[in-house]
Amino acid sequence: MTPADQASPADQASPADQQLPGRSTIPRAAGAAGRHQTAIDRRALVDRHAVELHSVDPESPLSVGNGELCFTVDVTGLQTMPDRYPVAPRPGDAKPGTPPGTLLGTLSNWGWHSLPTGTEYRLDDARRIYATPTGPVPYVDLTGEQELASSVDAEQSIAEEWLRANPHRLDLARIGFTEEPSTGPTRQRLDMWTGIITSSFAVGGAPVEVRTLCHPAEDVLAVHIRSGALSNGLGVRIAFPYGSAAWGNAADWTRPEAHTSTVREVDGGWVVERALDETRYAVSIAASSSAGLTITGDHELVLAATTDELVLRIGFAPTASHVPSYEEIERASTAYWQRFWESGAAVELDSGDERGAELERRVVLSQYLTAINCAGSLPPQETGLTCNSWRGRFHLEMHWWHGAHFPLWGRAELLERSLGWYQRILPEAEATARLQGYAGARWPKQVGPDGRESPSSIGPFLVWQQPAPIYLAELIRRSGDESALERYGDLVFASAEFMASFATPVAGRFQLGPPLIPAQESYGKLRAGLVNPTFELAYWRWALQVAQDWRTALGLAPDPRWTAVADNLAPPPLQGDTYAAIDGEPWTIRTDHPSMLAALGVVPDTGYIDQPTMQRTLAAVLADWDWGSTWGWDYPMIAMTAARLGERETAVDALLLTAGKNTFLANGHNRQNPSLPLYLPGNGGLLTAIALMAAGWDGDDGTRAPGFPKTWTVRHEGLTKMP
Repeated sequence: MTPADQASPADQASPADQQLPGRSTIPRAAGAAGRHQTAIDRRALVDRHAVELHSVDPESPLSVGNGELCFTVDVTGLQTMPDRYPVAPRPGDAKPGTPPGTLLGTLSNWGWHSLPTGTEYRLDDARRIYATPTGPVPYVDLTGEQELASSVDAEQSIAEEWLRANPHRLDLARIGFTEEPSTGPTRQRLDMWTGIITSSFAVGGAPVEVRTLCHPAEDVLAVHIRSGALSNGLGVRIAFPYGSAAWGNAADWTRPEAHTSTVREVDGGWVVERALDETRYAVSIAASSSAGLTITGDHELVLAATTDELVLRIGFAPTASHVPSYEEIERASTAYWQRFWESGAAVELDSGDERGAELERRVVLSQYLTAINCAGSLPPQETGLTCNSWRGRFHLEMHWWHGAHFPLWGRAELLERSLGWYQRILPEAEATARLQGYAGARWPKQVGPDGRESPSSIGPFLVWQQPAPIYLAELIRRSGDESALERYGDLVFASAEFMASFATPVAGRFQLGPPLIPAQESYGKLRAGLVNPTFELAYWRWALQVAQDWRTALGLAPDPRWTAVADNLAPPPLQGDTYAAIDGEPWTIRTDHPSMLAALGVVPDTGYIDQPTMQRTLAAVLADWDWGSTWGWDYPMIAMTAARLGERETAVDALLLTAGKNTFLANGHNRQNPSLPLYLPGNGGLLTAIALMAAGWDGDDGTRAPGFPKTWTVRHEGLTKMP
């Protein structure tokens, strides 16, 4: 055991360490029994990257949350100025006149809504038959199209539009001051060590001080306000919207007649019963004794105080629930976040210049952002619980990028919260495979909590989400938890069964597709005939081998079909002396994800990929790729490939490459564009790449921090090696 792994005896458990109904707690890192006595000063590491804002930054609001609920605020510590923090409609997905959304959301994992319809829309109405080597297979395509679409889902029938948009995630409430700040200085700070946002500003010349926080295990917000403006009329407005089927807007304020908000008084406060078609939830409000409530509209109320202090606790739940005291919430938040930072892994980076400090800042902020957005009971959407994208529906091919880092950073239980969802939808995934004539379970791409896939000219043809449960389960097992074999064996085996069944023998080899669209979606028009993308071939081989390891560990005989497929896959396609993206014309389109690099980077080395060829492929990508078309996870993907190839400088250069979608804002958001103002796969991918570069991987050269330049000082503790 190294000094960095040593720990003192366990401290007395705090309230946040106790198991609470419906939630998991942060586990202690392997080998740690309490507060770390280490070379890394955890508090100093986190505090030096605390976010401070001194004016309205429309792209960098701050959030508090717990993985199930997230509350995003402007500089007032509430949601007073939502129009100042816009999210643009997505081009191609918005109807004319579609209003922008806002970054200031109140989103949860349980709050979903569907628009009522007098017609039952079924996926059967959206199926199109595709030819495969084993016969015709139905896919949930967009049948409204006259011919095969490009990579943009264009024409849709009414049924397809409804199936793609429902259920959609619901913005539960907007909570803001009744007056905007006066012109003058403002200051706001996110203290990640305690999970508390403090905000100071002025209203009508009177200073206002606000503390905003979220309970770590209950969906309850706490707000403590001090200001002379309170007794002069400043109040807190709470308003409730209808559900929205827009691509990136979780709130519809134009249909007050379509929902109800019923307020009733209870001991210590009020309950608002919400009804939106079939959706029901309750908002429980408790306030200091000086507060009073006024109903100011059908879906709006104002809380006001007669003194210079107002303390609010606002709970969100499917039904009315108890709301803890402010003191309980603050104690729980402080204890939880302190334990979060002390029990997980830590990395300090010093390159001798500003690059090390900037990369370290991104790493610390990404840990906080993924904890509040990506550590809940459902796989996260790409913008988490901050604002909607794709109507709040999540993408399973992105789950690895959101969550693979959790077990690598000593926080496997945060991934396990959502990994269990696959077991809940296993019957639906098995039914999809059976309908198409395959064994096992075929995991969907774009889904809501019910597991129903969405009609699309892209999603149903992707396959790289298929090995992800195997990879994620293996990472949990590698973190030191052999009991994962029993918990997730069914997911691993069902995934492998489909993979072996999907691969078809052609000319003595097993091939993937057609139809198929690779991770690099630039080939959408070619899906009817596309075969053998390099990344997916390598991923198939490795995941089937891991699944066989799980069979052996559970005392089962290897499956001969799995071995036959893994050992006899078609060779990765070549274009000259570099790897091509797909096997056939146009071989490689130099836009979107350069995903062939992931065949040796994301995917461990199995002997399938030739390293010198991949080295040339990496150099070719870096020489002339269209960086404007890439996405936030492409940069950590490139870094992982470079690291495994021994190109340490290139790995760091990739993480810090100057490109629009590799931007990390003041609050840590990985901004992509006006309709995707944050992109959590970029944050999660960064943390996974840093873990690989710092702690290494199976078969690395044995040096400390094998993915970083030798001139860098890299201190780390608590990380788990990558496969």
